[in-house]
Amino acid sequence: MRVILERSNLLKSLNHVHRVVERRNTIPILSNVLLSAEGASLEMKATDLDLEVTEATPAKVERGGATTVPAHLLYDIVRKLADGAEVMLKTDEDGNAMSVTSGRSSFRLQCLPQSDFPELSAGSFSHIFRLDSVALKGLIEKTQFAISTEETRYYLNGIYLHTHEVGGKLKLRSVATDGHRLARAEIDAPAGSEGMPGIIIPRKTVSELQKLVDDPDVAVTTELSDTKIRFTIGSVVLTSKLIDGTFPDYQRVIPTGNDKRLIIDRQSFAAAVDRVSTISSERGRAVKLSISEGQVTLAVNNPDSGSATEELAADYSSDPIEIGFNAKYLLDVAAQLTGTEAKFMLADAGSPTLIHDMADETALYVLMPMRV
Repeated sequence: MRVILERSNLLKSLNHVHRVVERRNTIPILSNVLLSAEGASLEMKATDLDLEVTEATPAKVERGGATTVPAHLLYDIVRKLADGAEVMLKTDEDGNAMSVTSGRSSFRLQCLPQSDFPELSAGSFSHIFRLDSVALKGLIEKTQFAISTEETRYYLNGIYLHTHEVGGKLKLRSVATDGHRLARAEIDAPAGSEGMPGIIIPRKTVSELQKLVDDPDVAVTTELSDTKIRFTIGSVVLTSKLIDGTFPDYQRVIPTGNDKRLIIDRQSFAAAVDRVSTISSERGRAVKLSISEGQVTLAVNNPDSGSATEELAADYSSDPIEIGFNAKYLLDVAAQLTGTEAKFMLADAGSPTLIHDMADETALYVLMPMRV
């Protein structure tokens, strides 16, 4: 194999694929990226056996071929080369090593044979649909912060993507919960998603996808089956296994009878929560909200270090209520809201609270209260 290509093209593609490779691997081949040169492009592929990313980049292929080299090492080398440089990748006759040459810099990397590289066989996909990258990004970003990190409840370690009928219209919904909070977002269901199975996209796949959907003009082709999902974003193809589990009936935890309405300036509220929570212990991080007509008082008490309070003006005219929340969870939700105001629908101190984005009716958040 002998290939010449622009450093910037090589770096961009390596940046997309090398992130999938785990830093510590017991199987040596999984530390490598597969490079395949033919025609006028170099294709790169990396996998961790659950997730696979491939991308082709334009290249001058003087001699075709394929090999695998350490992914993070190649990425670090290319990252440190001069901007605008040309890079030549060339394998030895015996295929045991590959040289990386650019200007006066030359590196020699150990290769493992292409035949050892695992293939994440995708099988056939039952549903195919296209989404704007902006719409997909919204579904991910509004919900991914609520994904559980608790490994025992593995079925919560991802985003639940499914279709749901609302008022006679089919919607594509993303939902994530960790048992303490829930985030839900939806868009009009794209053509081709009708009858799709409800699937759970793993946290790592969600994280990689979030980094890839940064170009607002790109349409994303989504293919899925009961066990796999594949996203094609421009020249990048991301294939992932799905979480094999049943997502809980999230509709049951979304309250319908909350009748106490609180409307508050989002930025002022977030800043106040951030300020008073400075005093709280990392363990509890509880903030007490004392809500009465026209105002909210935020209070934090920490027996070890002191206390803090702050008052905010608010639109509220129901019975006074005191309720506690985890400060980090409040800040996480506030960061997702796009409107200038946030709307809280409350019931009592022990019941879940609904939070709406005043500028986006498609997003909904549920927070469980804390005892304070």
